[in-house]
This record gives sequence, C-alpha cells and structure tokens, in this order.
Amino acid sequence: MQENPQGITYYVDACTGSDTNDGLSPETAFYSLKAISALTLHAGDRVLLRRGCVFENQYLHLKNVNGQPEQLVIIDAYGEGALPRIDTNGCGIWFQDYGCKLDHPLHRYRGYVSSCILLYDCSYVEVQNIALTNGAIELDSSYYDIDHMNRTGVAVVAQNAGTLCHIYLKGLDIRHVHGNVYDKHMNNGGIYFTAFQPLDEERTGVSRFDDILVENCYLEDVNRWGIAAAYTAYHTFFADKEIPDEVAARYGSSRVVIRGNYVKDAGGDAITPMYCDRPLVERNISQGAGRQMNLKDYSESQLGRVAAAVWPWKCKNALLQYNEVFETRYHNGENQDGQAFDADWGDGTVYQYNYSHDNEGGCLMVCGEEAVNTVFRYNISQNDGRAVLLPASSPVAEIYNNTFFVREDVPFIATNSDEIGPMILKNNIIYRDSSAEKNENWYLDRMTYENNIFFGYSNPPIEKGANLKGDPGMVLPGTGKTGAFGHPALDSLNGYRLKADALAIGKGLDNDISDVTEDFFGTPLSFVKSVGAHQPQDAEKTD
Repeated sequence: MQENPQGITYYVDACTGSDTNDGLSPETAFYSLKAISALTLHAGDRVLLRRGCVFENQYLHLKNVNGQPEQLVIIDAYGEGALPRIDTNGCGIWFQDYGCKLDHPLHRYRGYVSSCILLYDCSYVEVQNIALTNGAIELDSSYYDIDHMNRTGVAVVAQNAGTLCHIYLKGLDIRHVHGNVYDKHMNNGGIYFTAFQPLDEERTGVSRFDDILVENCYLEDVNRWGIAAAYTAYHTFFADKEIPDEVAARYGSSRVVIRGNYVKDAGGDAITPMYCDRPLVERNISQGAGRQMNLKDYSESQLGRVAAAVWPWKCKNALLQYNEVFETRYHNGENQDGQAFDADWGDGTVYQYNYSHDNEGGCLMVCGEEAVNTVFRYNISQNDGRAVLLPASSPVAEIYNNTFFVREDVPFIATNSDEIGPMILKNNIIYRDSSAEKNENWYLDRMTYENNIFFGYSNPPIEKGANLKGDPGMVLPGTGKTGAFGHPALDSLNGYRLKADALAIGKGLDNDISDVTEDFFGTPLSFVKSVGAHQPQDAEKTD
C-alpha cells in the first residue's frame, strides 16, 4: 500500500488497470471510476487518473466527501502524456431539485442532469488536470429540443451540509458539453455551482459555499454556461436593490475567485458569479460567447434568449478586472444582449482594467433598475459593435477614466430597453475611428459629461463640464491584439498610452481614488492628472 502522511492514494488506469486490483499503486491501478465511487474517501486521500487514458462513458460522482484544511481530498493526474479524459457521453445522470421555484416562474428548477464530475455536499476538495467531455445526444431528441438533457462538465452542489468550504477546480480542460440551451439555472454547461434548499435547515444550516476557486481552466463549446457560481435556493433574500451586507454574508457564496480561465464559444454566457459576497473575476478570456443565442439554435422559447460574456448577477461588490473579452455574438439582435460586460442586477459592481474588443453587442450594458452603484473605470474598448455603452433602464452609473476606440458606424450610447438610464461620464477618451466627423446623439437629458475628450464628432458636448474636442494624443490607437489561453492581450495596448505632448495630459478631473491605486498600465496613482485610461507618471496637473 502506498500511503502519504495525509491519506491514501488511489490510482485509476483505463488503459491497463483492473477493478479487481487494490488501486493502491500504478502497477495495481483500478480500471474504472466506478471503483472509486464504491470507496469511502477520507481527508487526505488522493485519486489519480493516468495521463493518456480515456474513461469512455464514465463519470466521477462524489457525495459527502470531506477533507480538512490541512488534509485535502485531491483528484489529479499522474504519469506522462495528455490529460486523462472523462468522456461521459450523457451517462452519470442525477436528479437536481432546488426545492423551490426560481426568480422567474418559467425557469426550470428540477430535473435530470448528466455530469462528468459531481461534487455533492463535499468540502476541502480539489480537482485538477483532468479533461472532460459530455456531448452525446439522446436518440429520440434533437439537440435544440426544449427538454434536451442538461449536462455539465463539473457540477458542484450544496444542500445538506451547511457551508461547504474550499472547492478548487484548477487546470481542467472541458470541451463539447452539450446541455440544454434554454435552462439557465440547472447545472448546465462547463462548470456550474448551485445551492439547494436543505431538507432540514434547522439542523444543517444554510446551504452555501465559502472559498471557491476556478483557475486556469480551458472551456470550449460548452452549453449553456461557461462558468457559473452559485445560483441559490435563497434567491428571495436578495430582493432589495441595495443588498444588505448581512444578507450577502449569510446566504451568498463568499471568497469566490474565478481567475485565468479561457472560455471559447459558450452557448450562452461565459463567466457569471451569482449571489456572491465580493467575488473576484480576473485575468480571464472570453471568446465568442452567446454562440447559440439565435433563432435557429434557440427556437422553442422566447424566454431567456439573452447572453453577455463576463458579468455578475445579484452580487454584492463584485470586482471584475484584467479580463479580455472579444467576439461576443449579437446575431443581428437575435441575442438581445451580446455585450462583453453587463453590470446586471447587483449592488456595487466594479469593472476595472479590462480590455473589450470586437464584441458584436457592445462593450458595457448596465442592466435594469436593480443595477445599483455601478462603476466602470480604467478600461479600454476597441471596435465594439452595436453601441459602446448600453444603459438599459438603469440607475446612475459612474463611467470614468476609460478609453473608447469607436468604430465609425457604431453609436456611443444606445439601449436595448424601454429607456436609457443615466450615467456620469468623466475623464474618458471617446475616439471615433473615422476621417469624417459624425453628428452623435449624446442623450444630454440623461447623461452628465465632465472633462471628457471627443474625437471624430461634429457635435461633442463641450458647452459645459470642461469637455474638449480634439485628438487626445494617443501613441497608436486601434492596434490592440487578441490574447491566448493564459495570456490576455493586455500588454498589446501600449498604443493607447499618451504621447508626451498629448492634449489629454494634465486635463484630468480628480476622482475619489481611495480604492484604486493604479491606471490601466499599472502606473501608481496619487491623484488623477490626465484624461483616459493612461496616467503618465511625470504628467503635471493643469487647470
């Protein structure tokens, strides 16, 4: 028996193993994941899958497996070669039930789900270096049938064990997960966390998560969601526009970090923290979100044919930073959203240091009357479509020190709602890429413009608020590149730095920078001296 100080290590080898083995060494490895399911795992145990093997029609479902802070339960790979791959193909079926209806009565809240990996009421568990697919189609069901099976790569569920701590998913490769395109809040897509109503809350406590990490995972062709954490049966407690701290702390997920992931061609949304207390979403890349939000793929319902790329839902003080988002699909309006970023219903959403480019539906939507206390600062938008900003019947949002490189055919502001919500726009560079100036609708009855610089417009709102018209003096705008897995293209944006003699230098209007310490390029801030996302360190402030 091969033991380590923290527990027992089990080996699984779908190439040469056997379930008649003891699984305690590479030479006596199990053959199937079913052998692991038959075990009782304890704190400190490890399950290692052999690299180069494909676990066909298999799945790993763990329930009530609990490590300890210093004795984690770890699922990992061993050996050499490609990541071990679990091809579940619609097997691994379990029944999901929130125990209550969701925020919209037509959202499905219970039903069968197929998952490659299921962690149900587990804590102090880490899963890493595994590849997952789940793409089979039922024989008697078309792919776009409204009753198509929900599928996940990884499903994580809290129900009857109170607060589940320390669930880390790292270095996973999740592709071709073909779930139900209509079901937003079933465990459905690449990685999905959910919290169900406990059977006996008085005994077990509120079901929730603390210390979630999803890091350095690659997801491609996953449906409906890319990464979501964590829709909850306690959603009714988040009914206030301004979410009380005590509600977020008691019923929301805490210490949620989604970092360094690449989500390509999600059927719907790419990355969404939900009902979280101060989640952090950083250094991710989303490419081609909203792929199936169109009338061909989404044909049997008019509900929910909306998707943006990276956004929070009903979170308190969500921070989204250093992300790159591009090619989010709008499908000529069939996807009613299509933006890179969406400050949706939530309290205190902050976007900073992000790079948005070539998104068909625009850069930022501020969505609805419960999108309160939104801040969008020190971001760069390049060649986004439809409209750059879409304040959709929303409360006032603060938009400051951003640099917007606007396609010549794209309006700066529009809406996909009944009315345009108010914004305070301060210290932004709004640079239209055209040799011919355009007359723009600035919605002056709803917008407040202060100390912005406008280029490429015949009618900028410069009459008040110290706004300026002219070339702001960037080095080479419009030359931002596209990133790759592990390498967002944030370092390709030096063309948006200001020249030494730039008009934008020294024209900045001070903002409250008590909670922001640097500009887009990492320049430390003492006070705001210039307009746009770049604050040259040697700039002098002028009146």
